[in-house]
Amino acid sequence: MLDVGKWPVFALLPPEELRLIRQACVFGSAANEALYVTVNDEVFALGTNCSGCLGLGDLQSTIEPRRIDVLCGKKIVSLSYGTGPHVVIATADGEVFAWGHNGYSQLGNGTTNHGLIPALVSTNLINKRVTEVACGSHHTIALTSDGEVYAWGYNNSGQVGSGSTANQPTPRRVSSCLQGKVVVNIACGQLCSMAVLDNGEIYGWGYNCNGQLGLGNNGNQQTPCRIAALQGVNIVQVRIQSSRYFYKSPLPIFHSCSSLFQIQVACGYAHTLALTDEGFVYAWGANSYGQLGTGNKSNQALPILINTDKERMVEVAACHTSHTSAAKTQSGQVLMWGQCRGQAVSSPHLTHFSSADDVFACFATPAVTWHLLSVDGDDYLTVAQSLKKEFDSPEISDLKFLVDGKCIYVHKALLKIRCEHFRALLNETDEDVIEIQQFSYLVYRAFLEYLYTDNINLPPEDAVGLLDLATFYRETRLKRLCQETIKRGISEENAITLLSAAVKYEARDLEEFCFKFCVNHLTAVTQTQAFADMDHDLLKNFISKASRYGAFKN
Repeated sequence: MLDVGKWPVFALLPPEELRLIRQACVFGSAANEALYVTVNDEVFALGTNCSGCLGLGDLQSTIEPRRIDVLCGKKIVSLSYGTGPHVVIATADGEVFAWGHNGYSQLGNGTTNHGLIPALVSTNLINKRVTEVACGSHHTIALTSDGEVYAWGYNNSGQVGSGSTANQPTPRRVSSCLQGKVVVNIACGQLCSMAVLDNGEIYGWGYNCNGQLGLGNNGNQQTPCRIAALQGVNIVQVRIQSSRYFYKSPLPIFHSCSSLFQIQVACGYAHTLALTDEGFVYAWGANSYGQLGTGNKSNQALPILINTDKERMVEVAACHTSHTSAAKTQSGQVLMWGQCRGQAVSSPHLTHFSSADDVFACFATPAVTWHLLSVDGDDYLTVAQSLKKEFDSPEISDLKFLVDGKCIYVHKALLKIRCEHFRALLNETDEDVIEIQQFSYLVYRAFLEYLYTDNINLPPEDAVGLLDLATFYRETRLKRLCQETIKRGISEENAITLLSAAVKYEARDLEEFCFKFCVNHLTAVTQTQAFADMDHDLLKNFISKASRYGAFKN
């Protein structure tokens, strides 16, 4: 996980304090302010404290961490900050707290007085559960568990989406074209706002003089407008990645959230990045630093596909305070472009980093964090880490599986605890070597590793075999993880193959996902060899269902 030592603001913290940090955010005009959360859910702040943005109750700067008592135990699930700066968080209970600069009512409390301590934002949100927050320079938007967006603060360019340019002193629901629609992801540029719908559509509003709304023009928009140029391109919905240092929200969130947001639409200072369901990256807006990755410095008022050497992307990153862009590939490589330590990098540049966070720590100006970070300590091994370390290690194992002529070393006690199949099997035999012929080495090793780690370590194209195993062994959770992994690897070429596998293994969620993908990419999918070789009954059912969805209408 991320080493916060890359950010100078943490340089004076003693090692024993650094090892306690589990969440962190660096912000401010010179990356000179920070908040962090410890393993004990205590929240601390340090830095210059401009406009009281540290939430300590005063305007005093502090080089040593001071505790923010009102936030301790709140379990932060989303955090964002503005340029003032002002800071806004959402908690696991769905509450919103804000503090810091408030010259434009960006704290949502109805005044323009700076907030020196975190205060609950309650107007129009009292019966709402907020799951995500995003800040522009001096405005704030919030996403609720039922897919509504609320906005408040500075509105000179329509970034609040109210239909006017009057500042909005308290949270107001963004309706207009979003009325009756379900939003799953939000992001803010300096003076604009973006929302992704559950059907993959993107809407934007606010400042647009650099084309950052992707509408094909440079006119500001006071209400949400759909990016028509992306019609038929499906933007990845919010993915929630569990981390043992983030807390599972008790809220009934509509898009099956758990904790940490992986943003699939990201806004820079005046440019926007979007990730499609096939792993392609589109960019639009300002490009004076090459932040669109097009190989030139010309602004783009319409989304343009970025050349990433055909490798599938799984994450895009940008921050409204900078002109830097980053993306991560499926194989774990990190690319960066835009303003990088004063240089204009106009095409995606391969780095040695393992995380997009490192790009912003080392090359962005200012070197702030682009989202709320999770941070692991390395001074001890947890139970989970210890088990992972002993997997497939012959030193203390008491059982080995022989698959395709290769050995996999495990522990009988753990297998009995973790899997009903092995509990029954190992209670009936004293063998210390068991040969497996039904499954491949790659698949069976991934299954055993899952029992040690709760994660699956297989590329999407190989996860179908593991789905077969999960179905055979009746491992419900593993089956669900396989489906999620397979979804990330879907493409026009393999969509029918994956749909067939989903039907075969009765993976209903995956079947529905693959079906919708096929409908959304119908022309390309029907031209593949897999479609030509499709089972007759499956083809018949597919055509019938697609017809009911209106896929064949002119």
